[in-house]
Amino acid sequence: MDNAIITIHLKNKKDIFVRRFHPWIFSGAIASIDGPAEDGRVAEVYSRQGDFLAMGHYHKGSIAIKIFSFEKVTPDAQFWYEKLQGAFDMRQKIGLVDSEKKAFRLVHGEGDGLPGLIVDVYSKTVVVQAHTIGMHMSRALISEGLQRVFGKQITGIYDKSKNSLPKDYAEGMENGPLWGESLDSDIIVENGCEFEVNWQTGQKTGFFLDQRDNRELLRRFCKGKKVLNAFCYSGGFSVYALQAGATEVHSVDSSARATELVDKNVALNGFEGANHQSYKDDVLRFLKDKEETYDVIILDPPAYAKTVSKRHKAVQAYKRLNIEGLKLVKKGGVLLTFSCSQVVDNQLFYNTITAAAIEAKRKVRVLHRLTQPADHPVNIFHPEGNYLKGLVLYVE
Repeated sequence: MDNAIITIHLKNKKDIFVRRFHPWIFSGAIASIDGPAEDGRVAEVYSRQGDFLAMGHYHKGSIAIKIFSFEKVTPDAQFWYEKLQGAFDMRQKIGLVDSEKKAFRLVHGEGDGLPGLIVDVYSKTVVVQAHTIGMHMSRALISEGLQRVFGKQITGIYDKSKNSLPKDYAEGMENGPLWGESLDSDIIVENGCEFEVNWQTGQKTGFFLDQRDNRELLRRFCKGKKVLNAFCYSGGFSVYALQAGATEVHSVDSSARATELVDKNVALNGFEGANHQSYKDDVLRFLKDKEETYDVIILDPPAYAKTVSKRHKAVQAYKRLNIEGLKLVKKGGVLLTFSCSQVVDNQLFYNTITAAAIEAKRKVRVLHRLTQPADHPVNIFHPEGNYLKGLVLYVE
């Protein structure tokens, strides 16, 4: 496919959300397309009256255009470098890029003005994950920009886009290095805790960076306490709890790979022994069958719904999970409960946990409302980006 830019005109009065800087244009707003309407094409967008509005990547489907600039630009190597450098500068100002074994998100899609692109940094390796064809087609320019931003701070750039792109486009594609040294994994340090991150086999880009601040908050509740970390994955909450002085930590996940990883990270931090036990089990079944109680429980399930059509079932699943979790919290204990389903908003999640508390017959008080950290910013014009929500509950 050539690099020709297509021109798109919107229907009358369908430009209002673009003028308010929302980064999505839906297919129903399009009046005409001048040029080949192929997935991944760069598009210039105009109003019905001919006013320039924005530039973005075109894709067939409900969300037809994801905007990467509200100014007319040339999306060349310099453009990508400046966008990536701007994202880096923001993270540097909030103190995330100083340590050698750093781990942070450099690009968070719409939150950084680059819809469809995720870039995570793990020590000296940068992991790129494209969620749109247009971003994947720009990967060479993105890699070049990253090399300019980081210089000798990094030794490799890895593309992990196979499972985040449309299946027909990704057929036959493999994840692999874009540039430099091809490592399988590395050790990162987060708030004094060490973790092994494997971006080739791990979930997402290798580690759940979005819970960094919430893991740090957990510390204050764990000294001398018995803790349950449900959906533990690599054991982030488990390691923080042990480092904070928990007397006993149980980590549960349905994946054998996850329980192996949590055991490895617990040992990496010097806590291997009788005060940690991992369980490979279905979390809901584990909670229902467990007779012992805990001072602190963390419920951090995967997204139960990624589309609005599945939202009702997701809410019921969150309710069942939290009913069982609340039953196992000791009187005067704490429950940290989360949802990363974008289609379940803050109020719906709050209402769901309220319903769970009523059915579990537990009185609770909200101590904290939680969200994603600063390297996962939310574009104020794109509230849909506020996907992670959580509550810290004092359970009576």
